[in-house]
Amino acid sequence: MSPFKPKIFVAAVLVAASIGTSASGQTGTTRELRFNDPQPQHYRLTARASEIDARVNAYPEIGFLIESEGKPADVQHASVDTRVVPRGKLVIWLMGHNSELFDRVNSYGLHAIRVHYANKWFSSCCQENPVDENCRGNIRLEAATGEDFSDDVEIQNPDGMMERAFQFVKWLHKNNPQGGWDHFLSTNGAGLRWEDVIIAGSSHGSTTAARFAKYKKVSRVVAFCGPRDQFQTWQSLESATPENRYFGFSHTLDGGWTGDHYCRSWELLGMHKFGRIVNVDDTNLKKLNAEETAIALENTRRLITNFDVGGDAQRAHSSVLPGKRAFTVDGVYQHENVWRYLFTHPVDVVGTAVEMDPGCQKNQKQ
Repeated sequence: MSPFKPKIFVAAVLVAASIGTSASGQTGTTRELRFNDPQPQHYRLTARASEIDARVNAYPEIGFLIESEGKPADVQHASVDTRVVPRGKLVIWLMGHNSELFDRVNSYGLHAIRVHYANKWFSSCCQENPVDENCRGNIRLEAATGEDFSDDVEIQNPDGMMERAFQFVKWLHKNNPQGGWDHFLSTNGAGLRWEDVIIAGSSHGSTTAARFAKYKKVSRVVAFCGPRDQFQTWQSLESATPENRYFGFSHTLDGGWTGDHYCRSWELLGMHKFGRIVNVDDTNLKKLNAEETAIALENTRRLITNFDVGGDAQRAHSSVLPGKRAFTVDGVYQHENVWRYLFTHPVDVVGTAVEMDPGCQKNQKQ
């Protein structure tokens, strides 16, 4: 499907890494990550959350399990390519594992993990009509942090995204030292260095990513087909993460777009301050380098596509990610440079501010 063909290697976990102590980074960090791998390669690793941390729990009341029908349900994924100069940034992905996306972010010099955390509440909580305007945002924050933000769920610290990610990175440091995972551990060993984390997701995951970034300062947010939560107001809260670090990409036939849910969230998050909405299909991006792509996309934070999905809104929803529903011509992905831009465009390089769109309905009610 794509000319992107990363080599596949089996992870070797025998050689210790040597990591520098100062760094360049897209957000002004001062530590540098350098690989010291005698056999540079593309590592892909998996581990069960319950084997990493014996404290983890299942929450059957919201459909969140450790095992399902006798099979593990808590497998977590990680990957890094030590052949690529590292950027010193960790992508935490908040949706189902997408190996093609991980291959790409690794090729950009980024580390990537996908953690199993208590996120299965969406279809069982906040279903009342009308829903309280803080209900979903509070649950998202509790699921992300493992702290008590909601009366609707009781998610313990070991089952929140933050602690699961921390424990997984510690495990990766021990079992794949060549990958330099300890770069993302805080100097006091108490958690992750969140300013070097790119929090990303699609749909439900992109919405939680944005909600978490309101609470915790991160390197950037990458939101595919989202954020949503159209009846909630957390999008306009003061943000710990600077507004110029939020990036979004959606298809215009996606129900979240046609219902003004995404444009609403993007404006409430302040993304309009850094450029207009740009249709990525207006330029032949696949022939451009990173600098030319940034110029073509006007350094904006809000990207859309309207390529032909045969009128299928469901396909449109997941079409902005690598996979069988993505935009291809003769088997070649057309949005390769868009994905690179979303994850690597310098956050301090911004487009021209525009006014909020009066045609995008912000005051949505059930």
